[in-house]
Amino acid sequence: MKTEDSKAVRSNPKALFPIALFLVLYLGNGIFFEYIKPLEGQMGFYVVSVVLAFSISLIAAFLQNRNYSFEEKIHICAQGIGDDNIVIMLFIFLMAGAFSGIASEAGGASSTANMLLNIIPGRFAIPGLFLIACIISMAMGTSVGTISVLAPIACAVSQNGGIDLPLCLGVVVGGSMFGDNLSFISDTTIAATKTQGVEMKDKFRTNIKVALPSAIITFIILIVYALMKNGADVGDFKFSFIQALPYFIVLALSIIGINVFIVLITGIVLFVGAGIMTGSLTYATALNSMGSGMSGMFETMIVTILVASIASLMKENGGFEAILSLIRRKANGKRGGMLGIALLTAFMDVATANNTVAIVIAAPIAKDISDEYEVSPKMTASLLDTCSCIMQGIIPYGAQLLVAANIAQITSVSIIPFLIYPFVLMVFIAVAIIRAK
Repeated sequence: MKTEDSKAVRSNPKALFPIALFLVLYLGNGIFFEYIKPLEGQMGFYVVSVVLAFSISLIAAFLQNRNYSFEEKIHICAQGIGDDNIVIMLFIFLMAGAFSGIASEAGGASSTANMLLNIIPGRFAIPGLFLIACIISMAMGTSVGTISVLAPIACAVSQNGGIDLPLCLGVVVGGSMFGDNLSFISDTTIAATKTQGVEMKDKFRTNIKVALPSAIITFIILIVYALMKNGADVGDFKFSFIQALPYFIVLALSIIGINVFIVLITGIVLFVGAGIMTGSLTYATALNSMGSGMSGMFETMIVTILVASIASLMKENGGFEAILSLIRRKANGKRGGMLGIALLTAFMDVATANNTVAIVIAAPIAKDISDEYEVSPKMTASLLDTCSCIMQGIIPYGAQLLVAANIAQITSVSIIPFLIYPFVLMVFIAVAIIRAK
């Protein structure tokens, strides 16, 4: 996203106005409609479309810097949108949408969850829910999708076993963020790796060093809790092994490093076969579900295009240099660079309440920080994905907690004290930054 003169760009804080305008439009209206004047039956942070907010911000970016003509600004945007990694990311989003749609329609997620829950002893239902959420989210690549599938099951476990409902939901949300952070087909993984130009397997190997220990500690905490409580009958859940099998195959293919396009196509074919064999799919519903899944990705793709355009203009106008100048004054070496990337990403997620959008916004700036402070691209991708998932998993107005709370008919705030995994992961990220050399 560079023009011939981009090397001589000077620091210009005013160039950051478009992103500030976005935060006012999206975060300001979100807070207003969520907490000050809530609308019945609607989540406040979804009243104002993120696409609309970014579109207005793009207009503001075009109005800046009169040294460039309108045609030159269009060219700058085109260079940003046409970046190889952005194009690949858009294609993967489409494939991931088709996979998600067909997998849900075929009943794969619910069958996988129910099968695992039947295997796990009732006494260990709580650590079992966490483990199931980790596995399902790794296979599905979506935290919200995982929560939508598992939250009703968590409610049933709570009711049948006499277990605290916010606790059941908290472990489900925590486990769902584990897979959202690590899955090869998660949109956050796709965004983090492609914007930094790294292989998914390299980011995974870096990421797993903090994510897996955090998950193990969380699991041990939940095991201890389960041992301190009496056993409980959580009920029986129906499942189909044939419907569950494709998820395990997709998970295995992802972990061994098969190209993500091949993994997604294989998963789609397997779920079509499983759905037809079990009667959960017909030719028509298979086509419809894949189309719906792809349509569900359109907003994310449009946001990616808009943010790439805004970022290109801000960078050309000196906005990125302004952020780098601030970090240079505050940061000290590689640790400072890593901390800057972590805080930037966390702030963007708090502001946007969407971890994928947060990554797309922060990524180009993070790339410049990583270049200057010699932070490896795979570590930068890991920080982007992990920090956005941490914040997304604990903010009460994020889709994850709102969906879980809505299904259970409780407040999202009541779940926060039981979000063990995100808080443990936060500690591990802090330690990783402190220990960086």
